[in-house]
Formats: sequence, structure tokens, C-alpha cells
Amino acid sequence: MNYTVRPGDSLWAIAQRFGTTVRDLLAANPQVPPTGQIYVGQVLLVPGPDQPSGTSQYIVASGDTFYRIAQRFRISVEALAAANPQVENPAAIRPGQVLYIPSRPSQQYIVQPGDSLYRIARNFGVSVAQLQAANPGLDPMRLQIGQRINIPAAAAREIVIPREDYGYDEMMDDLDRLQARYPFISVSTIGESVLGRPIPVVRIGTGAKEVHYNGSFHAQEWITTVLLMKFIERYAQAYQNGERIGQFNIPALYRETSLWVVPMVNPDGVELVQEGIDPDNPYYELVVEANNGSLDFRPWAANIRGVDLNNQFPANWEREAERGETGPAPRNYSGPSPLSEPESRAMADFTRDHDFRLVIAWHAQGEEIYWGYEGLEPAESEHIATVFSEASGYRPIRYLQSWAGYKDWFIQDWRRPGFTIEVGRGIQPLPITQFWRIWSQTIGILLAGLDL
Repeated sequence: MNYTVRPGDSLWAIAQRFGTTVRDLLAANPQVPPTGQIYVGQVLLVPGPDQPSGTSQYIVASGDTFYRIAQRFRISVEALAAANPQVENPAAIRPGQVLYIPSRPSQQYIVQPGDSLYRIARNFGVSVAQLQAANPGLDPMRLQIGQRINIPAAAAREIVIPREDYGYDEMMDDLDRLQARYPFISVSTIGESVLGRPIPVVRIGTGAKEVHYNGSFHAQEWITTVLLMKFIERYAQAYQNGERIGQFNIPALYRETSLWVVPMVNPDGVELVQEGIDPDNPYYELVVEANNGSLDFRPWAANIRGVDLNNQFPANWEREAERGETGPAPRNYSGPSPLSEPESRAMADFTRDHDFRLVIAWHAQGEEIYWGYEGLEPAESEHIATVFSEASGYRPIRYLQSWAGYKDWFIQDWRRPGFTIEVGRGIQPLPITQFWRIWSQTIGILLAGLDL
């Protein structure tokens, strides 16, 4: 089979992945020097059996997509892509193509106060009998807090599945399932949107150090919500299983740091982008007029009242308002006054109620890290931006000619490290096909932010 070299690959790693040897790889690829030097984009011939170990074969059928196949086999799109490195574009698979399906991993669950075997079985979508079969000798009437329960591999499926229609309802459903599976996650609300949607906040960790991440200030940047939700799941899973992620000891981070995540600051705007608007919505006429009569709201950034929530904070708000839109618009209208919108007020009140050591506002797009504001940022911000850049390949930029953003206000009022990170590249909204690339670029930042 042919294999295209990717960043981080080596001959040894490729040989391990496909069950062959470096010697056989060199023999099959005489163009590769004996030193084994390869480069990204190079096409190699992989000898021997094509099928990676621990996988089964699946023949792509008409209408199949990576997401549908992953759902059918109860695995993540990430796991499916990792098992099929020969697939350069997961969005372009074709009928008759052979894919390799990785075995689903098993996992353990730590018994929490109030748990019963029935409740655990329900949360993982298995029967009590399946749980008992996976735990020989288990006495269902004498569960002990802290006891580890083996969860059958069939149940160890992902909850947060990146997909094109990921909106507010999908996020709320996933939060319910995450909290049921990982009871140590705390989910509450910081306030409500214009249309009365609760804005959830997730706490994970018990440490005195507090860190905050948020996403979807801008409606068409909903991919940042998926990123944060996926991170919550992966972090909780690693803590549950006592694992490390790369160099990071997750149980230690959990004890040292309390991470507070607001996955979707702008729920009304995200739903407008994802679902459009009905004529009976009280803001129908406003948003249609602001959108120049178009019912295509995919590029919309503002909230349902046409206010750009990331231009709402009292950090040179007047300067930003002077140069922006003068009334409701898809973007760049700063509103009638600072914090005029319930979403921005909720974020401000939430931030004042905590003692955050560091904050990151996740945005899209550009693959850039903004870390300064008017010279008020602390000296350590430059070092942290360098760490983030090395982890992601994103370009650190100290200043941007804009004001009134959330990280601007945080730096101004707290003089602590605040960052705006722009993920991905392309036309908004970014397609979900970019998700796993963004994930691989940013997982290092998401973890490092808890450890600095």
C-alpha cells in the first residue's frame, strides 16, 4: 500500500504502525537514504500486510461518511482516522474502499456516592448482566465508594462526536451524558442569553489555582465549542483512568488546578448560524434587516440582537465603537454601551466571581495567538505565548489594533495573562473536516494552560 508521510513520522513509527520493519521499508523504497531520512508529503510503499494490528476490515458503502462509520462502530472519528493513515482526506472516501476499524478500548469507572450497578449500567448504555460479566466476583449490593468497575469495551464509546450540525442542543445533551459518566464534573450556569437559553459552565478539577477557557463568543466560530467539549471529555476520561496525556499527569493537574470552561458564550447566535430563524422569533425582522435581507446566516458573528459580544467589554470600548458598525449587524457592532448584552454581562460577572490565574478565549480563524493589550500584560505573558506557539505551531502576536475584547478587559483589570487564540484557517464557519487538525495543534495549549 502507499502511505503519505505526515508531520512527526519516522521510518520506525511507520514500521510499527503497519507491522513491518525498517529494513523492509528501506528495501521497498530505494529512494530513501540508508539514514532513513524522510520528509512530510513523501509517498512510501509499505510492504507486507496492509491491515494494522488490532483492527477489522470494513468496506465503505454508498452514503457512508467517516462520522457515520464511527457512530456505527461506537468509536471516535479521531480513532478511525488514526487507524487509517492511508486516507488523506476523510471527507472523500468512496464506496468499495477498505477501512480498518480499531477495537474499542475498555475503561474503568470509579464508584461515586449514591451509585448503584443499575445506575452505572444505564450511564454507559449496557446491561447489569454485562457489567457483572466484566467484573467477576462483584457484589452488586456492596459497592464501595472509590471502587473500580470494569466497563465492557462495547460501552466505552465517545460522547462528544464532532459534526457539522453541532449546536446548543447537542452541547447540552452531551453535557448531561458527560456528567452522568463522570460525576466529578460540575455543570452550572453563569446566566442566560437574550432568548433565555442558560449559558453553561463546566468545572473540572479541585485545585486552588483557577484557569478559564471559553468558546463561541462569535456565532460562526462554533467549532471552538466542539473543541472545548471534546477536551472536557478527554480530560475527564484520563482523570477517571489515572492516565497521562503526553507529558501531562492528569490526576496531578486535576488536584492542582480548577478548570472552568464556558463552551458556548453565544448560544442564540450559534443556533441562528446552525438552524436559521423562524418568522415568529421576536428578533426575526431585526436580524434579517441586519443581514441585508439574506436568510443565510452562516457568516453571522453577533448575538441575536446584532451585537458583537467580543466588542462589549469596558477596555477602550468607546474607541472600538467609533470605528465599528453604528447599529445591529452580523459583526463589529459594539452595542449601545459596554456590557449591554446579557451574555457579556454574564461573562463579566462570572470572571469577577473568580480569581483566574490565566484565561483563554478561543476563536477562529488564523492560527494565531494574541497575548498583549496596551502594554498592560505581565512580563510572563510573552513566555507563555512562546510555550503555546511551540506546542501548536501558531504565530504569537503581541498587539492587534482592536479593543473591548474579553481578553483585553481581563488583562486591563487583572494584569494577568490573557490570550485570544485563533484556530484553523479558511472561510467562516470552518468546516468540521478541519476539526482533528485543529485538535492536534491545540491539545498541547489546552493542557499547558493548566500547568503554567
